[in-house]
Amino acid sequence: MSFTVRLMVILSFCLPVFSYADYSGNQGVQDFIADMGKKHQFDEAQLQAIFKQAEKKDSILEAISRPAEKRLEWAGYRKIFLSGDRAAKGSAFIAKYRAAFERAEEIYGVPSHIIAAIIGVETRYGSNKGSYRVVDALSTLAFDYPPRSKFFKSELEQVLLLAKEQGFKPLDLKGSYAGAMGFGQFIPSSYRHYAVDFDADNVVDILNNPVDAIGSVANYFKMHKWHANEPVTFQVSVVGDQYKTLLNTKLKPKNTLAEIKAAGVVIPEQYDLAQVAKLQELQGEKGTEYWVTLHNFYVITRYNHSHLYAMAVFQLANELLKK
Repeated sequence: MSFTVRLMVILSFCLPVFSYADYSGNQGVQDFIADMGKKHQFDEAQLQAIFKQAEKKDSILEAISRPAEKRLEWAGYRKIFLSGDRAAKGSAFIAKYRAAFERAEEIYGVPSHIIAAIIGVETRYGSNKGSYRVVDALSTLAFDYPPRSKFFKSELEQVLLLAKEQGFKPLDLKGSYAGAMGFGQFIPSSYRHYAVDFDADNVVDILNNPVDAIGSVANYFKMHKWHANEPVTFQVSVVGDQYKTLLNTKLKPKNTLAEIKAAGVVIPEQYDLAQVAKLQELQGEKGTEYWVTLHNFYVITRYNHSHLYAMAVFQLANELLKK
């Protein structure tokens, strides 16, 4: 091997490797493009140009396989969302947009501190809305993540429809590794179904407009049957072992408070024993905690299907209420 050839081989290992995923060459993408043309009259040439620029992101595949809700106990999860200055920033956010919060509470019946807690947990009040191009995220998950390919293919369809309706450029949209966008991190289908033009400027913009985001989070909760002026959850103590029969991984409450009480859970007198609820066991910093979660707690889990998430929202909301 000549010196020149050896040098070229050495340099080939030293130079950075650039890999450009061309999703337009993927047969699944071609079928998707054809389907979008038939179902929604999209210009197929424009979609070809979009997918020509879409990139597969291995970091997205890694992230979706290790969500915090599945790898952390409550003690570790709580530290992420209820430490530092998140509550102080939330109080300032509420003060800055007080008129929008008050109007949202009046129209939708959702308290300001709950709306703000969602935005605080999701994006630290808009300071961390995600840096992935949504088209990259959803293409990666739709065509390179078989376990949830059907779901993310649907979300890819939704984001293209959203961009068309709102006049957005699809490749300009940024969000999370799962394709969630804006202050409240709505996935595209939720954006189209629940986001509202809360400042009446004829654009539904939860990406950069905090007023639209506040109204949209409140509308999401109302559409998922939030009960105004009702509690969310409360901590309890337990007696004996019978309570263990009530513990399960389901999020939806199905036992009455009377049944929960009969199993050895101490229920405060002010609660109606006919209410449907769920007993929840959490591993906190000081040991095992027991909570009874009610209908509104379940509504929070419709935003993110995790009891840890809902508890973080509830406790951050309580911190904001104290400010």
